[in-house]
Amino acid sequence: MTAQASTLITFIFLALAICAVWLKPVYVGKRIAMPPWIAFFAASMVSGLVADVLNPLSIGELGIFCGAAYLARASKQKTMQRFFFSTVTVILALALALHRLPGFNNPVVISSMTLSTGAAAFTQDANFDKGAVGLILLAFLCNRTSTFSESGKLLKQIYPITLITVVAILGIAMGIGYIDHDFKITQTTMLFLVINLFFTVIAEETFFRGFLQDRLALSLARFRYGRLSWLCVLLCRGRASRRRYNLCAAGQPCWPWLRICLFHHSAN
Repeated sequence: MTAQASTLITFIFLALAICAVWLKPVYVGKRIAMPPWIAFFAASMVSGLVADVLNPLSIGELGIFCGAAYLARASKQKTMQRFFFSTVTVILALALALHRLPGFNNPVVISSMTLSTGAAAFTQDANFDKGAVGLILLAFLCNRTSTFSESGKLLKQIYPITLITVVAILGIAMGIGYIDHDFKITQTTMLFLVINLFFTVIAEETFFRGFLQDRLALSLARFRYGRLSWLCVLLCRGRASRRRYNLCAAGQPCWPWLRICLFHHSAN
């Protein structure tokens, strides 16, 4: 098997692990419940070792992150133990998502491509470390929609606001000259959408919306304007995501529609 094929299999298994978070556990015997995502995640790490995307150090770092996230969920609320493991989870999640930990050899899938005349060259990596952050936070620390009807109800509630937000943001961005329209579908559009969804968007949404916003809401609930915790998360989210994409060519405006299918409310 070639290195390129091994790398492709690695990220396919990681994407399947993210999808499998919604599947019910499989019982081994009468007492042991095995979530299917764990099997896919283990397969992705084995394949990653073969493809040289990972090494033993990165496997150990991911193991520590998994343990911290699990203990952050398992610990009782409002205890020092939960605070400690939640803090460790945040630090490790940021370090992994920002590629500050060694041991990950993330492949470049789109290299210095110019999507439009006058646009900056665009490069995209398939980031195993950031994708793993989204998987672990989604599996351990976020409540998820469990039925299509539940997702449908959320869609009816959110789609008017989402539509207005997308139109307003794109309108303002075009108005001030930050982006320009150049509608197209290129040979890399589908590749960009898949990689951006599984290995970027899910990590950012699980961290800012599913984890950070929930913790802020709980901490600020006793204050008069505590319900505005979402505004703090929005500002942090925007600051962390300042990137110059050609939004119309890349398809970025479609992501708000996908987010409502991922989350109901974050875990308590």
